[in-house]
Amino acid sequence: MSMSTPEFSVESLKMLLVVAFLTLTANFIATGTGFVAALPGMALIVLIGLVALLMGRLIPLDLPAFAYAMILAFALALPFSPVQAPFLAAVGEVDFLATTTPILAYAGLSIGLQTGKMKEVSWKLVLVAVFVFFGTFFGSALISQAVLSAQGII
Repeated sequence: MSMSTPEFSVESLKMLLVVAFLTLTANFIATGTGFVAALPGMALIVLIGLVALLMGRLIPLDLPAFAYAMILAFALALPFSPVQAPFLAAVGEVDFLATTTPILAYAGLSIGLQTGKMKEVSWKLVLVAVFVFFGTFFGSALISQAVLSAQGII
């Protein structure tokens, strides 16, 4: 059974407000920026998130809400946007790493709740994950080595 759009909006807003509170707390701990100073930027981020979730639900394209959020934020931050300066000033008060705290917590909880399904996939999942992790790490290291060497930094 699917939620109606108003019900979806309310539930999404509740979730976004919880994430906003966690982000503001992490932002205060990490940077010392007060809640009041970061609140306008966080409110804009929540608004963009809510609009993006609604766009993902209402627009008949096969795009995730994250794509809509990126498009909206990009449009607001463009140099010729009339709201660029206040938008960037407000959002600049919210540290990017502070936004990762609730995201990683949610990811950890969702993975923890999926352990039964992970057991069904068996050891093959672990083997593939190990190869992906090592490949990503060594691929990144090789690219970094090449770029830094080409620039004469190392």
